[in-house]
Amino acid sequence: MDSALPAYAELHCLSNFSFLRGASHPEELVARAQQLGYNALALTDECSFAGVVRAHTAAKECGLPLILGSEIQLADGPQLVLLATGREGYGNLSALITLGRRRGAKGNYILETKDLDQGLPGCLALLVPGAVPDVAQARWLAERYAGCAWIAVELLSGPNDRARLAALRELGQACGLPLVATGDVHMHVRSRRKLQDTLTAIRLCKPLAQCGRALYPNAERHLRLRLRLANLYPRELLEETVRIAARCSFSLACLRYEYPEEIVPPGATPSGHLRALTEAGLARRFPAGVPEKVHTLVEHELQLIAELAYEPYFLTVHDIVSFAREKGILCQGRGSAANSAVCYALAITEVDPARMSMLFERFVSRERNEPPDIDVDFEHQRREEVIQYIYAKYGRERAALAATVIRYRPKSAIRDCGKALGLELAQVERLAKTLSWWDRRPNLPERLREAGFDAASPSIVRLLTLVNALIGFPRHLSQHVGGFVIARGLLSRLVPIENAAMPERSVIQWDKDDLDALGLLKVDVLALGMLSAIKRALALIGQQKGAAFAMSAVPAEDPVVYAMIRQADTVGVFQIESRAQMSMLPRLKPGNFYDLVIEVAIVRPGPIQGGMVHPYLRRRQGLEPVSYPSDAVKSVLERTLGIPIFQEQVMQLAVVAAGFTPGEADGLRRSMAAWKRKGGLEHLEQRLIQGMLARGYAREFAERIYQQILGFGEYGFPESHSASFALLVYVSAWLKRHHPAAFLTALLNSQPMGFYAPAQLVQDARRHGVEVRPVDVLACGWECTLEPDANGAPAVRLGLLMVKGLSETAAQRIVEARAQSGFTSVEELMRRAQLDRRELKCLAASGALEPIAGHRRLAYWQVAGVDTARHLLCEATIHETAPQLHAPSEGDGLVADYASLGLTLGRHPLALLRSRLARMRLAAADEVRRLPHGSSVRAAGIVIGRQRPDTTSGVVFVTLEDETGCVNVIVWRDLGERQRRELLSAQLMAVYGTVEREGAVVHVIARRLADHSELLGRLGTRSRDFH
Repeated sequence: MDSALPAYAELHCLSNFSFLRGASHPEELVARAQQLGYNALALTDECSFAGVVRAHTAAKECGLPLILGSEIQLADGPQLVLLATGREGYGNLSALITLGRRRGAKGNYILETKDLDQGLPGCLALLVPGAVPDVAQARWLAERYAGCAWIAVELLSGPNDRARLAALRELGQACGLPLVATGDVHMHVRSRRKLQDTLTAIRLCKPLAQCGRALYPNAERHLRLRLRLANLYPRELLEETVRIAARCSFSLACLRYEYPEEIVPPGATPSGHLRALTEAGLARRFPAGVPEKVHTLVEHELQLIAELAYEPYFLTVHDIVSFAREKGILCQGRGSAANSAVCYALAITEVDPARMSMLFERFVSRERNEPPDIDVDFEHQRREEVIQYIYAKYGRERAALAATVIRYRPKSAIRDCGKALGLELAQVERLAKTLSWWDRRPNLPERLREAGFDAASPSIVRLLTLVNALIGFPRHLSQHVGGFVIARGLLSRLVPIENAAMPERSVIQWDKDDLDALGLLKVDVLALGMLSAIKRALALIGQQKGAAFAMSAVPAEDPVVYAMIRQADTVGVFQIESRAQMSMLPRLKPGNFYDLVIEVAIVRPGPIQGGMVHPYLRRRQGLEPVSYPSDAVKSVLERTLGIPIFQEQVMQLAVVAAGFTPGEADGLRRSMAAWKRKGGLEHLEQRLIQGMLARGYAREFAERIYQQILGFGEYGFPESHSASFALLVYVSAWLKRHHPAAFLTALLNSQPMGFYAPAQLVQDARRHGVEVRPVDVLACGWECTLEPDANGAPAVRLGLLMVKGLSETAAQRIVEARAQSGFTSVEELMRRAQLDRRELKCLAASGALEPIAGHRRLAYWQVAGVDTARHLLCEATIHETAPQLHAPSEGDGLVADYASLGLTLGRHPLALLRSRLARMRLAAADEVRRLPHGSSVRAAGIVIGRQRPDTTSGVVFVTLEDETGCVNVIVWRDLGERQRRELLSAQLMAVYGTVEREGAVVHVIARRLADHSELLGRLGTRSRDFH
């Protein structure tokens, strides 16, 4: 039957990357077109190529020819569908999309008929006529696209399709344009019609009931059966689609990335220049001579880099890092790049290949034949300088950030679908607020019941159906955290570029997965808050010492630093400040740098899910013998006591024990990363196990290794990445141990970052003997600073940046005016620093005016009496008797401190409630720490953190703080579900449970939770919640 039907290619099809229009994923459209026996499918999203890579990948897998095109609505003309026939046409169309997107605001585009006056070489054009065909528009198109233009006939079961067809035939004859059948496809199957209507309502910001004719009258805009098409269209119109498709031979597989040229000096070659830079770097790194191991590694790497022609990539990254170092911007490479001895020589990374086991194929693989991926972290407060350097060097025509696709998640889907269905705003918000950050689709009915909604009611069933369909749909494009694409020529001919929301930034329409799929280069210019903090702390120490103090001056392997780490005294320390890490430290007992490398890597879902953690700890503690089935396996696993902790070890095991090549082992790593989403490790399982059995290994060992590999599918660190991070762990721990005041100052000036809010950082520092002084308009600048105390030791002075609502420019005016002379009154401060009443109120709220106005109430009184207007007598002195206002109570002061500063330098809030909590028989944190294992306990504290790792156990870690320290609480899934409201909303939480003690690690296993937030009154506290 199918063979008797006319062949058909769909030439006008929108995916859900025509945001809030298309109702199907590109992959769904491709699969359905192939299932229906279409000859080809054109993906023609509106002024966008954002979904083409996904469609390309799906089409390649199923063998369906894919045509790349775009639907364009001209601001002063017709709607067109433009199709690329070859590489030139693709580049021209990409450049046209870029032109339209760069003209418009984010999310919009502006294209006019003049932009197509010269045609678009290499592209075919389909005119999509309006309800009343316009002869002038058709003639305009026919003149510019002679032999390359058609009229799209879209018969969608309208009021009179026969009359529509006749009118379009008449138009074609009048203008000399042939006709072709198209479907204006918005979805792969007609059942998506309700979702498509909902998307329209969301786009128009109206309830469905008010959308009227903006909604399509039927569900015909789907990929229709060929039999249905044969009954609707004349045969010649269907056959014309196939002839057009045959003219469109371009595939994304034809794209070739070309590296920038200017990173190579005139007269030099990329390989020669890279070798020269590498040799010079090795001489600096190893002044006493390059070790033979390192020399061998470098030669191996340079040979492979040259073979794959990746020299310009390394030179590009080297150029960016060199700029940062010239400007004094702290930076460090990490990730798989740290497996490269060449990267170490070029000062891109700081991982010494002489000290680590390197596996370059984890980074660059001959078999993989795709660009390496170098991640470089920069100080987060100075990264913008690096970004603007890249734009200045290459221009916004050649460099842009990769995109990030923002997708619907349960909370946003409920909000938008609820509004579209006409639910009241209060109902929608109530629904959304019942969801926590970890909720997924299966949780939705239960959450709705908890919010008081009947999950069986028709309106709620309709809402849930739409929400489940919408979750995962793309909502809009945002910018990647730092992935740059840099091209030799115009980047817009490779991929469309559009404006980012941030000024002076532009983004391409593809995300990192798209770039990976096509093998295109991306340089990750990332921001890391700890680098900013370390840089600031080192500068403060240098000021104290009167000489520059660099990270290289930090003494290595300091025993007292490791003693502090073993006690889990690591609040504020990079990477090892989380609950899970702090629980591991007393058990793993790090005593040297390599122990830190293991510590960073072992508390990850990969090793945890793979069952590596407890066997490693038992072997480390001497409770289990260390054994190896062969010397080859020993050479790989000896440094981690026979347990694979790092990704490289899994790859090396595949090589030495199962006979994989290094490139095949890297393919195993990539499969590990994807198997949770896509499956597909079965063939590798047999290859791995059979390879080990053939080499004499026991099946039990082979299967255990395979299960550990599956664990790495969750998330595991390469050893090189862990080593890069461990350097920062050690440096930040050294700073905390030996220069706690400078460390606190640097952390406060680098916020937001880390697990802990400023309140917890200050509390921890004060427990370590650091004096912290309040905000004071007579003493502080914008940032926190160090001041000598009575004994000459450094004290921390809080800066004006801590004051909520005060701008940096206002703070600078205060500092500049104070440099001339101090202030004696609020009125003088206002006048000389040119502050308005709002800025004065911010200062009064923080207590910063106390030296010149007295307590907060007096400060508010003086601010209220200040005349901020400019007039003839504005500088006249007015003597006024100060009122007799009582100072705020200690409790009122605490509330005001938290409201304005987010912290207090007075007593901890729970110190004021201690007697009441004692009457409730709720213990303090220091009492909990003294209790033996298995004791029943009742404790309370302010919730400062909730962490729910993305594991199947569903456990939530809660940290409670009081005036004596912190209580670490474990809430298992069942209790968390039963007491969800208390778990998620309590500010002051009581926990009733059992003490679990393992050495110095103390947890409370919760049996019951209680919310006592009402005891805090108006005190506003916030928890930092993490996955």
